[in-house]
Amino acid sequence: MSSSSIDLNACYDLVMQLVSQSGEIVAARNSQRKTVQIKSHPTDFVTETDQQIEKLLIDGIRKKFPDHKFIGEEESSEGKKVQLTEAPTWIIDPIDGTMNFVHSFPHSAISIALLVNKVTEIGIVYNPVLEQKFTARRGQGAFYNGKRIHVSDETDITKALIMIEFGTNRESDKVKVVMENLNLLVRKCHGMRCLGGAVLNICMVALGGAECAFDFGAHAWDYAASEFIVREAGGVTLDPSGGNFDIMSRRLLVANNMEMANQLVAEIVQYYPSPRDDE
Repeated sequence: MSSSSIDLNACYDLVMQLVSQSGEIVAARNSQRKTVQIKSHPTDFVTETDQQIEKLLIDGIRKKFPDHKFIGEEESSEGKKVQLTEAPTWIIDPIDGTMNFVHSFPHSAISIALLVNKVTEIGIVYNPVLEQKFTARRGQGAFYNGKRIHVSDETDITKALIMIEFGTNRESDKVKVVMENLNLLVRKCHGMRCLGGAVLNICMVALGGAECAFDFGAHAWDYAASEFIVREAGGVTLDPSGGNFDIMSRRLLVANNMEMANQLVAEIVQYYPSPRDDE
């Protein structure tokens, strides 16, 4: 199915409405006590709001586009196999930064992307607590609360701000690599920041507020929308090793330009063990 045979305007308008509705729920509950269900380990959990938002988004889209496919964080955590095909596919993270949400720390976001023939057409990231809305459509640029944004023009890593995450995986090998990268990069760049979720970290690069972000072990729903927003803002996405980006690989590096990306690739310690999303 080609993107020209799909009403992308209708898709965009519908999902913007659904994201706004979802955002009202998340914002209203941010400061409330949450019911938490542990998934794989004590730092990997889900709230009833995560599940409700994912259902609201999927049901709303499926009602109008019954032939569309979905890849969602909560569906996947329940054992549904992740499979990205040529069909129109929505990749959804109902609340990226669930730990932040549980603690009422105001950096969490609804993230949703539409891929057709495995090419991203729409990306939306919305932090309803701070009213931060990042949007992009293929070939039309990236926007923050309706205003066009662009990555920074810095090319020197010693003057860069770099986004990094600890992630929910606290196995010793992963923690060791994270700490090694922190130790290496803090000596090399202007500074490092961690918002508590891959989605908003990556969007800071699109906004021009940071120059790079990278992650080992995140999932497709953690970056499908945000890495696309970076590209539409003029930035680049690649594998942390310097190779081509693979959305199912659970590895990514985004940067404002290739000069910056290559410098970061040369500095960071690599981490490989995470299984692919489609395995």
